[in-house]
Formats: sequence, structure tokens, C-alpha cells
Amino acid sequence: MASVSSEIELWLNLNLIDGLGDESIRRLLVALSSPEAIFSASQGILESIVKPSIAKLIQQGPDRSKVISTLKWLKDPNNAIITLADTDYPASLLNIPDPPPLLYLKGHRKLLQYPALAVVGSRNATPQGLLNAENFSQAASNAGLCIISGLALGIDTAAHQGGLRGTASSIAVVGTGLDIVYPAKNHALAHQLAKEGALISEFPLGMPAIGRNFPRRNRIISGISQGCLVVEAALRSGSLITARQALEQGREVMAVPGSIHSPLSKGCHALIKQGAKLVENTQDILDELDYAPLKKNHRDSSKKQPIIPIDSSQNSLLLTYLGYDIVNIDTLCSRSGLTAEVVSAMLLTLELEGQVSSLPGGRYQRILIN
Repeated sequence: MASVSSEIELWLNLNLIDGLGDESIRRLLVALSSPEAIFSASQGILESIVKPSIAKLIQQGPDRSKVISTLKWLKDPNNAIITLADTDYPASLLNIPDPPPLLYLKGHRKLLQYPALAVVGSRNATPQGLLNAENFSQAASNAGLCIISGLALGIDTAAHQGGLRGTASSIAVVGTGLDIVYPAKNHALAHQLAKEGALISEFPLGMPAIGRNFPRRNRIISGISQGCLVVEAALRSGSLITARQALEQGREVMAVPGSIHSPLSKGCHALIKQGAKLVENTQDILDELDYAPLKKNHRDSSKKQPIIPIDSSQNSLLLTYLGYDIVNIDTLCSRSGLTAEVVSAMLLTLELEGQVSSLPGGRYQRILIN
């Protein structure tokens, strides 16, 4: 069982004081350097930094039962607390105006050091939108970008699933305590993320799903990432909040276009009109981020990428990666992890079966069969 340092316990005590907000914590840390110094300070010194009512709360300390339950949670080696003082606190988060003083983490801590891509969108996504989110996320993950999203239904779920299938995995930034899974439908996905990826939260254990906390956590989704890809979004979609925060944080914003008749494309089209990068393939993302794909996997080499058998009966699996957009062989190779030779052979079979049409310029499109 993992031991908890006294320093971490002091950070936890500070974080669990009801009524002490992040802004006050950051102000105290700037003035006094550490939680230990904060708890050692006199009432008068504290009142010179924060309001008297806040200073009194610090003198009273946190609810001890909350501290004890969290310390018990930390005994699981898969759980951790990462503070502003830790060397592996995500450097990108330090550059946003309001970084969380403390992050609760479940899963692989090292993922916080990977270059990352936020993938967000509608909870009520279309089948094509889900496929796009999953395929883009898997391809970006295979290129070395950890996929960041919010564990919501729809696009978030597809993004996490794609990221987990790739080599750089996925991190969910949640709006509850890490002892709560919301929405409950994603319990299996949360378990997989804890095992193969990670979940993080700025909220203490026991924090339920409260509406105002979800827009707040979006600044972490964008802040921890190098760029934000919006796959499907209505004009009033919450994912546009993440995109706006990404812009404010100086991150690249990208959007996948869709039908001019679809309400779920209007948010993406609005972003593109405002200057967001129009994304048609994974290379568009890598170009916008000025990112070169890694030659080696981030993960342990023992984890092999899924391989589609080169069997005529399995050729239809390539249709999943093809979707209904016009794509070239390079894009299909990026999405599927297969070689150009294998993809070409599979496409030829699908074309002969009347499921795929070849287009000028070495591009292909799936044929709708009524």
C-alpha cells in the first residue's frame, strides 16, 4: 500500500477547507510559498493576504473525516494527488490564468506529460460524428497525442474509445469526485480509463454531478492540451465553451465540417468562420499543431496495436475506418494502422463487391447501399 507524505497531507488539508477557493489558495501560496507556511501563519498574517473570514476558515482547518477518507483512497497505488509543487504537474496548465492547485488522479500519472489533443463535441452525436471522433482520436493517439475529453456521452465517449485504442491513450477530465462516475452509463469506460489511461479531477472525493462544475472543468480539458478539435456541435453546445477557453488560453482550435443542413454542424461551421482550422484528416491536425508523429510508441512496447486480418471475409472492417467521407489511402493507413499494400488490397476487394467507389486523385468513398 502506498504511503502518503506529510507534504501531500498538508496540500490535502488546504484543498478540503470548505469555503477556501482556488484563487485564495493561489494568493496564499504566492505570499507564503507552501501549505505548511500557510497553516503556521498567524491570524494577522493571513488577514493581510485574504479576507478575515477566509483566514478564520484556515485556522479552523478542514473536516477531518474528509481528509481521512481521502488518505484511505490514496493508499491505492493507482490513485494520486498532484500539486502545483510537483515537478510533473502539467506544464501547460501552469500557463492558464487559473490552474487548479491540486489534481486528483486515477490511472497512469505519466500520461500527464504527453503532448495532448482535446476532442470534444455533442452528447447527442450522429453515427458519422461518433465514427469521426473515434477514428480521428485513434489516429492522433497513434501519432503520439494523448486524447483529452470529458467522459460525457456522445463525442467524448467516442474520443476516449479511439484514444485508448491508440498508443498514447486517453485522459478524462471529470466534473465530479473520482469516486463517482458520471454519467453512470460510462462506468465501464471509466474503469478502462483507470486501467489503461487516466482520470483527473480538481474536485474532492464525494463531489456529486453539479451543473456549474462541468463548464469549469472545461478549462482543464483545453488547458492541458496543445489544441482542441470540435467534431460535432450545435450553436449552443457546451463544447463551444471549451473551444472558447482554448482560444483564450492560446491553444489551436480545429473543427470538423458537416452538412449545412445539420444542426450539429452549425457550431463547427461557426468556429471555422471565426478562424478555426477546418479538419478533413489527421494530417490537418498534426500540421495545425506543428507536430511530428512519434516513431516509437509512448506506451510499453508489449502493448501491440490491433491488426486487421488480411482475409477477404474481414475486408468490411475497413469500412469502419472509411466512414462516409472521401479519403485517400494515406488517411486510411493512419486510421487503421495498416500498411498501404494491405489497405490497397482490401479496397480493391470492396470496390469489386460494390461497397466502395474509387475517385480521381487516389481517393475512395463508401457507397450507400439501400
